[in-house]
Amino acid sequence: MLKADLIAPVSELLRRHAVERGTKVAFRDAQRHVTYAELERRTANLAGHFANLGVGPGDRVAIFLPNSVAWVESCLAIVRAGAVAVPISAEASASEISYRLSDAACRIVITTTSHAGMVEGLRSEAPSVVDILVVDAPSDDVGSFAALADMPAASPPRDPVDIDAASFIIYTSGTTGRAKGVLLSCRSMLWVTAVCWAPVVGLSAEDTVLSPLPLFHSYALSFSVLSIVATGASEYILEKYSTREATRLLESGEFSVLPGVPTIFHYLMEAAQAEGRKTLPGIRVCVSAGAIMPAALNSTFEGAFGVPLLDGYGITETSTMVTMNAASSSRVMGSCGLPLPGVALRIVDPVSLRDLEPGEEGELIVRGPNVMLGYHNQPEETAKALRNGWYHTGDLAKADRNGFVTITGRLKELIIRGGQNIAPAEIEEVVLAFASVLDCAVAGIPHPQLGEVPALYVVARDASFDDQALIEHCRLHLSSYKVPHVVHQVDEIPRTGSGKIIRFRLKEMAQPQI
Repeated sequence: MLKADLIAPVSELLRRHAVERGTKVAFRDAQRHVTYAELERRTANLAGHFANLGVGPGDRVAIFLPNSVAWVESCLAIVRAGAVAVPISAEASASEISYRLSDAACRIVITTTSHAGMVEGLRSEAPSVVDILVVDAPSDDVGSFAALADMPAASPPRDPVDIDAASFIIYTSGTTGRAKGVLLSCRSMLWVTAVCWAPVVGLSAEDTVLSPLPLFHSYALSFSVLSIVATGASEYILEKYSTREATRLLESGEFSVLPGVPTIFHYLMEAAQAEGRKTLPGIRVCVSAGAIMPAALNSTFEGAFGVPLLDGYGITETSTMVTMNAASSSRVMGSCGLPLPGVALRIVDPVSLRDLEPGEEGELIVRGPNVMLGYHNQPEETAKALRNGWYHTGDLAKADRNGFVTITGRLKELIIRGGQNIAPAEIEEVVLAFASVLDCAVAGIPHPQLGEVPALYVVARDASFDDQALIEHCRLHLSSYKVPHVVHQVDEIPRTGSGKIIRFRLKEMAQPQI
């Protein structure tokens, strides 16, 4: 069901809630909170000041901040100024920051005192930057974010009504190469709210969300920023995910919705089992996206807590979501659900583009209002990805006869062993069911006769881990050619903020254990 009233200019949504629930807390973090009335006023002030600082329609403004209320205010103000928000991870390296600032030609960078010096040092590499606003600077300092937010500007906010123009450049996680800037509109992002987060998850003004998601990712921007504003919900923003802190907050019973990635739910369950806890007080639903949810984790989590853990599939180029599982008896565990309303989905042969039958594995391609406008300044990459109106995801999938979709891997992650295709996710699902494995990942490594073979990287739960027993477990549940050739025991699996495995870093991590 489409909740069309949620698809509107950001300014309209903010004014709506300022009138209907002005004193309600919209967002809070460990330091401060902002009500809906304050959020509307402060973002209007900031948007007007951005215009006075020379930010024109379509100009880019970078958000280089940790998760915080200020992050949300910055993002909404940029959109209200008619500009384009460019989120950058607060933990990005200098080279990553420089690349994004120069690639997007950002005019202003919003950051913290601790990072201002780094940004200043990068201005020679990013000459487009003309101003740096510091969120934690005293209000009487030049460039103080707080002063601009509190003080009406000489110019009113532009408050564009065209929600089809680019409003965000979200850089891809870079798991398969150099990051690309994905151009997304308010319409594409709010469409996901209107057909997924609100009707399927049930997100509404009655909810209080605890969000551990990194806001610079599309999943968090969609769910933890724009969907909160669209629905009038309230949210507590964790600066960084910590199982201990998340557990402490959850015990208060004030939160009703918890979004996360599979690893977050894994660690929450581990902690609960260790402490003998069996409930998540107040939580009515958990939501997972960003990475494949193992069926075993999903079932075990729901069995342990009695709370639905709904997962789906999406990527940055589709404004986060393409499919979603609803809390119904027809849900297929291990799948990522059904296509969202208004989204067309096909599974095709990657070479011939022939549509495949149910159960056959092929490339997932998507068409719909949630698909990106293109890649910033990369027309050739855009043309490769967007063909005849269809976005070619590069992800491998299969669908059953009822339309439930299961993601099996990525075309570029495929391990081709002696002509046999191996999807890493299939091996990982089996390995995660082994009792002494806490986390794992699989990547292909060269082999002189077979071309490639699967290598397994494991985070052991404790000292009882036995790699030979794990290999026997794999032999029991996998075809012989899919059994890992080597096992590496590592301290952690490298992942992006959204939970995706960074496979090219695996090969650098450890020596083989067998």
